[in-house]
Amino acid sequence: MADPYSTLGIARTATEPEIKSAYRKLAKELHPDRNKDNPKAAERFSEVTRAYDLLSDKTKRGQFDRGEIDAEGNPANPFAGMGGSGFGGGFGGGGQRGFRPEDFQGVGSGDMDLGDLFEGLFGGGAARRGAGGGFGSRRPPPPPRKGSDIAYRLTVPFIDAAARRDQRITLADGKTVDLKLPAGVESGTQMRLKGKGQDGPGGSGDGLVTVDVASHPFFRREGDHIRLDLPITLDEALRGAKVKCPTVDGPVMLTIKPGTPGGTVMRLKSKGWSTKTGSRGDQLVALEIQLPDDRAELERRLEGWTDPGNPREKLGL
Repeated sequence: MADPYSTLGIARTATEPEIKSAYRKLAKELHPDRNKDNPKAAERFSEVTRAYDLLSDKTKRGQFDRGEIDAEGNPANPFAGMGGSGFGGGFGGGGQRGFRPEDFQGVGSGDMDLGDLFEGLFGGGAARRGAGGGFGSRRPPPPPRKGSDIAYRLTVPFIDAAARRDQRITLADGKTVDLKLPAGVESGTQMRLKGKGQDGPGGSGDGLVTVDVASHPFFRREGDHIRLDLPITLDEALRGAKVKCPTVDGPVMLTIKPGTPGGTVMRLKSKGWSTKTGSRGDQLVALEIQLPDDRAELERRLEGWTDPGNPREKLGL
């Protein structure tokens, strides 16, 4: 393994908080759950974890800095004190004394596993060397997995979605949560509820809420605007009037000028849909002139009168 300081990207004078901060940042980036298709990230995660395990232990860090152990935590010279080089002087031959376990005391960290060391030397630790790169080294166990996410669908009334009114949803465990709708909400918008999924050994999953915006009997959405067809009487169109007009925020008074033709579109600023920037579109009100159900009196008054104008002239007719 590379130098643990280089692995964590810190200076050799780094403080304990600096070591912990560097490790947390790298572990978050390289976590196997976030890099399922990247085996190199998993290997790097293991290296970072081993580096942190060594440097977060004051005793091992001091031994490493003094050159007593290597980056894997193994003795820098495992045969020191055995009376010779290689295997010649440590196992009785040539008048030398035989092997004694106390020859290894003081070489490493004090908790070294001699079985692991000699398995590594004579073949028993080959698999571990391939996996971890040192005598007796092991990959850290994978972190426990979080519980599964739970999917929910939330039908939101048209008016509530337009004005972003808070919504209440009942979760699988029977508890209720009040949700704030995001700006620009529409059918298909997903909202994530942290920790509201199934329980697991690594923590709870999340709740995933998909929004369905219900239709409305007379409002309809056009982009960020809301359109409404507003009926008015012939008298209101001819003489002008103040009439009530519904909006998603409640009714407002609308002024109809005398002689307003049918089909006129009036604009109510900021009475439309919530946009993704947090602002509101407009409400577009199309006036529809309606004749009275009983037209006898109207016909009597108009008897002998005809309109000389041509309302279809602009159409070339």
